Amino acid sequence: MPVERDGVDRDTEQFVEVDPTGRFGRYADLLGSGAVKKVYRAFDQKEGIEVAWNQVCLANFGYDATLINRLHSEVQLLRTLKNKYIIVCYRVWKDDERNTINFITEVCTSGNLRDYRKKHRHVSIKALKKWSKQVLEGLEYLHNHDPCIIHRDLNCSNIFVNGNTGQVKIGDLGFATIVGKSHSAHSILGTPEYMAPELYEEDYTEMVDIYSFGMCLLEMATMEIPYSECDNVAKIYKKVTTGKKPQALDKLTDPELKAFIEKCLAQPRARPSASDLLKDPFFSELDDEATDAAPAC
Repeated sequence: MPVERDGVDRDTEQFVEVDPTGRFGRYADLLGSGAVKKVYRAFDQKEGIEVAWNQVCLANFGYDATLINRLHSEVQLLRTLKNKYIIVCYRVWKDDERNTINFITEVCTSGNLRDYRKKHRHVSIKALKKWSKQVLEGLEYLHNHDPCIIHRDLNCSNIFVNGNTGQVKIGDLGFATIVGKSHSAHSILGTPEYMAPELYEEDYTEMVDIYSFGMCLLEMATMEIPYSECDNVAKIYKKVTTGKKPQALDKLTDPELKAFIEKCLAQPRARPSASDLLKDPFFSELDDEATDAAPAC
């Protein structure tokens, strides 16, 4: 028999933290972690569903109040995004006592696309096209949003999958930047293997996301992280900034797939937009129902 004290069932899992409204409770177990962020399993007591509790430790940003306030306001904006190819953000708040910014997001059933692809080694080109089309739909929404939003850190570990429907969603928008009418940004941020050359020059537009998308598709196709032949970031930087493509590109046997990825990796001005890529003949074999029929998470 469960032991109850003060009306609490001690055999049930306990929250280690609850949000200020009392709606969301965080468990101790991690779903994932990055350089400045940890993602915990959590529960929405109002809706009765599992969610993800994203926690950014502000100590990583030193005492730069301007940067911290900008990060907070940008994550707040992400809460207003409404698109079925973007992970839903339910709530955002700053915890001054713990020196963190927290945001609650939805959880997709099968985790991220990198791990999902490793589990399922035999995937058709058509399936890759379906995943890619959905990622581009999400990017099109972000890039055409007013103000324009650049993800800046798109890679297969922050694209999430509902395996039972084949639906994918872009997540990890905590470090997206809002650029407005100028469509240009200036801070260096991202995962080196996926960063466009112009990102290193600190002067770029939303086209950096198209480059990263191309690298994601390359990883989906080869199950190899781009530039895995390089054993340190400096070597990746040298190859990227001198225009040398990853060796994984030479492993592609499908000429249509290779040509499509190369379009995404072109020089910034030659790179097609997300809207242009969605009209590319690469997707002509997919009928619209195939990618749009999947229900939301």
